[in-house]
Amino acid sequence: MKVQMVDLKGQYERIKTDVDNAIQEVINNTSFINGKQVAEFAVELAKYNNVNYAVPCANGTDALQIAMMVLNLQPGDEVIVPVHTYVATAEAIALLKLEPVFVDVDEKLFTISVEQIEKKITSKTKAIVPVHLYGQCADMEGILDIARRHNLFVIEDTAQAIGAEYTFSDGTRKKAGTMGDIGCTSFFPSKNLGCYGDGGAMLINDEQLAKKAKMIASHGQSIKYHHDIVGCNSRLDTIQAAILNVKLPYLDDYNKARQEAAAIYDQEFHNMEEISIPARASYSSHVYHQYTIKVKGVNRDALIDKLTENGIPSMIYYPIPLHRQKAYLQNNSDAVNYPITEELSKTVLSLPIHTEMTKDMQDFIVSGVKESIKALK
Repeated sequence: MKVQMVDLKGQYERIKTDVDNAIQEVINNTSFINGKQVAEFAVELAKYNNVNYAVPCANGTDALQIAMMVLNLQPGDEVIVPVHTYVATAEAIALLKLEPVFVDVDEKLFTISVEQIEKKITSKTKAIVPVHLYGQCADMEGILDIARRHNLFVIEDTAQAIGAEYTFSDGTRKKAGTMGDIGCTSFFPSKNLGCYGDGGAMLINDEQLAKKAKMIASHGQSIKYHHDIVGCNSRLDTIQAAILNVKLPYLDDYNKARQEAAAIYDQEFHNMEEISIPARASYSSHVYHQYTIKVKGVNRDALIDKLTENGIPSMIYYPIPLHRQKAYLQNNSDAVNYPITEELSKTVLSLPIHTEMTKDMQDFIVSGVKESIKALK
């Protein structure tokens, strides 16, 4: 059986007619930049997330960088970020000559440790960037409490968790990316809501912040050729917006399919001593951008090789922590203080999960995982 980490072609084939028509409409109208589909998508994305404004941009990394520019962070300002995340989270900070301050993550949930955040706050700290990793929200109630007490901005990185929902202790429910000052997401093709190229967006409630974000993403202008602030060129092109307009109404169904696949994995693996299945936060739904296990008692790299032999792909998110990346060694004065991330980098393994999974496919994967582990014992 042919198994993929993400089946983009199968997903496309289910909506092929609508996608093809949407792309053809853009070509027919030749409004390739800032066409009407971009504005339509911004409205629908804001509506889906129950937020006042959605500001599209070129990619998720740009979304993070623009968010920090909107909040007027200055060189030398410190920004707290989890050390177990994709490099883009820290990269956007460093590109603006800000100082990324790394914090370890929760051992079970893999998201930023609220307990560790406060220990890293100094007089230079200006913002926290929680990452909603693998598909569920970080502990936003705790993070927002710290931010209020220390007068810090909160920029949510929700590239892996669009559609996830957070429940506050008073019962209030909000979508990932809508709780802090600005939420940033990505539409990279493999994301839960992915386009067919690069794309990103910012989710914002404050009108002035949204206006500034739009200006920065368009060379600092709100009126053509009137550049009031320094900006950049970060646009979601019209073809990608047209594709996203087709796919957004399916997002909840896509997330449900991932959750159903994850439930099957949970059932099959929960009694295996060699596997720790993903933990679920009590305060967040999980949309399983990745189904990430921890491997125990067997060599993970040997397991990957054995799975590959058996036709089962897998991925490590992430094999080298940020504090050990050459580009960020200067931010690494206390590497020994990230024991959980160090352990995760050696034990986490993500298995295939996507919207097109069938029972036969999962049976093949599950049996292959069990057989591969047995062969290594």
